[in-house]
Amino acid sequence: GMNTQERNSITIQTLADTEKVAAEILRDFPEHKILLLQGDLGAGKTTLVQAFCRNLQTIENAKSPSFSIINEYHSPVGPVYHFDFYRIEEEEEAQELGLEEYWDSGYYCFLEWPEMIPSFLPRKYLSLRMELTDSGSRTLQILPVDSILI
Repeated sequence: GMNTQERNSITIQTLADTEKVAAEILRDFPEHKILLLQGDLGAGKTTLVQAFCRNLQTIENAKSPSFSIINEYHSPVGPVYHFDFYRIEEEEEAQELGLEEYWDSGYYCFLEWPEMIPSFLPRKYLSLRMELTDSGSRTLQILPVDSILI
């Protein structure tokens, strides 16, 4: 039988696929409000966040919060937070952002480049790993993480 890794690998070829996948993830993982998007530049992370935001009917179009690190969008389900940690050079820079308040808010948080802030990540999140394939499509791996460290 297929292992979890294989079963959770989704191929995305078109923007329509992206929309569909975003809708399915929101539907299938309702208890996960914090979603971490990992993958190289150009892997399609921001595009997927935009699809999530359209599904959540945010008023604003999502765009990469390159300079502010955090963008807040308004939606019928409350605020939606979009983080991009790409430009963080020292992890400590994240200290003053008060990230725990966002994690504890119960609102949707989408994180790009979460690997830049390993010490500040929440304990429970949905890990979305995107890869660009040679054929130009993308693969998406989904992994629910609930690491209660004792």
